Amino acid sequence: MTGLSDSFQRPIDYLRISVTDRCNLRCVYCMPAEGVHQLSHGDILSYEEIYAIAQAAAGLGINKIRITGGEPLVRAGLPKLIQMLSQIDTIDDISLTTNGILLAHYAEELRAAGLRRVNVSLDTLKVNRFKYITRGGDLSDVLKGIEAARSAGLNPVKINMVVIPGLNDDELLDFAAKTVAEEWHVRFIEHMPFNEGTSDSSFVSVSEIKERLAVLGELEPCSVKGNGPAKYFRLPQAKGTIGFITPVSEHFCFHCNRLRLTADGKLRPCLLSEAEIDLREPLRRGISSEELKKLIKKAVANKPRQHHLAEGHVPQDRPFSQVGG
Repeated sequence: MTGLSDSFQRPIDYLRISVTDRCNLRCVYCMPAEGVHQLSHGDILSYEEIYAIAQAAAGLGINKIRITGGEPLVRAGLPKLIQMLSQIDTIDDISLTTNGILLAHYAEELRAAGLRRVNVSLDTLKVNRFKYITRGGDLSDVLKGIEAARSAGLNPVKINMVVIPGLNDDELLDFAAKTVAEEWHVRFIEHMPFNEGTSDSSFVSVSEIKERLAVLGELEPCSVKGNGPAKYFRLPQAKGTIGFITPVSEHFCFHCNRLRLTADGKLRPCLLSEAEIDLREPLRRGISSEELKKLIKKAVANKPRQHHLAEGHVPQDRPFSQVGG
């Protein structure tokens, strides 16, 4: 294993794999009420194809994998894929991002299959607001999923809250208080605009979030296991943590260590770039493992220095649900 680095000398050791573009929710900031055009079954990578890509990537130095969607738990047999990936010797961390709706049903099975950790997307603690944001979801399902994941040992269970002004930013203190009272690990994420021309007023910056949290006490820096860009802190007397992710106000591109595999088999070196390399069709034509590695290296070489949100450029080629966040 030689290790991967891009043209800017950033080590690349993390692969995010979207296993489906489908979701059982319709969150207002993610997709329209009617959903998006769904990929056909034949367009989606099989588990065997995903395994082949992961194995080739592992041979180049990838040692961390995160499973995403859409909502990954709506794809049948997901624990089978987790088990397959866990058998790759050089993969030492497999995690999952989910909306939590089905998590209570699968937490134990996922842990037994080899999943290590889970992130749960949750943008409100209010029942009626949850129904509004998700267009009909049940908050209790997510809360049960969080507890089931903790009981199964998928720790730390991280709670991802996308902070949107006028929608849920009045709950910052409520989420932060959970880190003290219930040992939650909450991550506040700046809302990224996904429409051309969106102004900076469409997000609440992390600096503003910190100012609002000051009434709860001084935030002390700390560390939490994970592979992402969050910076972590702890409130006084808290066993849980608060993380901040700043894709808009303070991008972390210079430290980006990841590639993204879309549900239909395209390898994207950057979430916010439309550049991608097709792996599905070469795989189905019988490409060798060595040739597959060359395509992965090509994607790494194409990784841009940074995104261009500040200039108003956002990708328009795919719905966000196909890229995996």
